[in-house]
Amino acid sequence: MAEHIKNFRKFWPLLVELVERDIKIKYRKSVLGILWTILNPLLMMIILSFVFSNLFRFNIENYPLYILCGQTVFNFFSESTSGSMTAILGNGALIKKVYIPKYLFVLSRICSSIINFLSTFCALILVMLALRVELHFTMFLVFVPVFFLIVISLGVGLILAALTVRFRDIVHLYSVFLTALVYLMPVIYTMSFLPHKVYLVVMANPLTNILIMFRDVVLYNALPGSMSILIAVLESFGFLALGFYVFYKQQDSFILNL
Repeated sequence: MAEHIKNFRKFWPLLVELVERDIKIKYRKSVLGILWTILNPLLMMIILSFVFSNLFRFNIENYPLYILCGQTVFNFFSESTSGSMTAILGNGALIKKVYIPKYLFVLSRICSSIINFLSTFCALILVMLALRVELHFTMFLVFVPVFFLIVISLGVGLILAALTVRFRDIVHLYSVFLTALVYLMPVIYTMSFLPHKVYLVVMANPLTNILIMFRDVVLYNALPGSMSILIAVLESFGFLALGFYVFYKQQDSFILNL
């Protein structure tokens, strides 16, 4: 363990460089640059809140904020895991030339997504202020669900990065999975809206528990329950352990498949 920590500290400057590179590449030749991380969720919030509050008659208090919270969580998971999936493939030339701990490429994608997440969260705060929604002290606990979200995203990202090197079709399959996933967590609807069987399926999604905790501390001035935290610990660290196991099991064969 001490050796891994020493190795991580040695390559820390490289991780910073990789994160900076990922952000620059994403917004290269873009006029608004990183501002798109704020504008994208805001525009989607406006469209979705209009459609679902007027056409489908979802009667949810502060519905635009309800959607924006859901988007903030889902978009981070989607962006970080999708980026992690191609982290090894996209750095194949560098991996072949010099020794670098390969998990750093996945971690850099997660870190760059965290920066984008912070921008989106700032947009969420601004919208709350604009709509004159009260800011509660529980917002200081937002790091709890966000921490679990980062951990589970890293675990899934490591699994995807390792498997994609060998099975390139995962890139296409995962985009379909993400399309389905947004409907398997309460981004645009409430859990009370669901039939019992569908409710159980949605609750089985680990991101649902994290999203509910996120909304509780941001919107509803509610502390995360001990059972919710326990479930989040087991699920997020379970995925992280599985992610590291799969990644380290496959990493020696990466060069053969790049």
